[in-house]
Amino acid sequence: MMELKTVKTEHVPVQYLEGGSGQPLVYLHGAGGMTAGDPLLTKLAESFHVHAPYLPGYGESEEAPELRDMLDITLHTLDVVDALGLKDPILVGHSMGGMIASEMAALAPHDISRLGLICPSGLWLDDHPIVDIFATLPFEMPALMFHDAVAGAAMMTAGRNVSDPNFLQTYLVQNARQLGMAGRILFPIPDRGLASRMYRIKAKTIVVWGDSDRAIPPVYAQEFKRRIKGAQLVSIPEAGHMVIFEKTDQVADAIKRLA
Repeated sequence: MMELKTVKTEHVPVQYLEGGSGQPLVYLHGAGGMTAGDPLLTKLAESFHVHAPYLPGYGESEEAPELRDMLDITLHTLDVVDALGLKDPILVGHSMGGMIASEMAALAPHDISRLGLICPSGLWLDDHPIVDIFATLPFEMPALMFHDAVAGAAMMTAGRNVSDPNFLQTYLVQNARQLGMAGRILFPIPDRGLASRMYRIKAKTIVVWGDSDRAIPPVYAQEFKRRIKGAQLVSIPEAGHMVIFEKTDQVADAIKRLA
């Protein structure tokens, strides 16, 4: 089980999950957040010493309004890695976390030599628009995020009654905090100029994508592979954007190639 800890940066205290042993690995979560019981964290901790920081506004973390844009958030996350005392950890990010990880690798190419990107956001192709998660209702999410919508709904709700007003109130409050943070870099579209900086990435890169991703179409997998020199693409069948839940072992095996 991952252990919740806190580290202090220049701006705010940062909560993070830590577990496992071996080579250091930093995991950056997506817009939906993470929990200590997330299967990918558990699986990665079997092979690596995992550090998974919460972005401000996620978990019980402070919201840090001074982090205004992509550059602020990228520098903040580099500060977190530094505060953790890690030197050249394997850097892995899912979705929004993959966007941040890409920016970190472009901004500090000599400090990040191994990069794992799982269905990352950050690019925009006019012919293949990405779904607006800010306009997506809760009941629409399973079909959007999972290859198997029924199984996905069960994973997302964990047996809770989604029609219960208390559940909905908690969901809406949590969602407002999280998407308030995510909106600084994803709204209205997740294009903050990453494409123009990706040539700077020198890290050995593995790109992992679910073939059934309806949130960020797999055509973006080819674009990330094309723009990052030497990047390898691992396409996983019968998996959607939440491939980290649907095909946990296959994702972890792909990340292990960076060891």
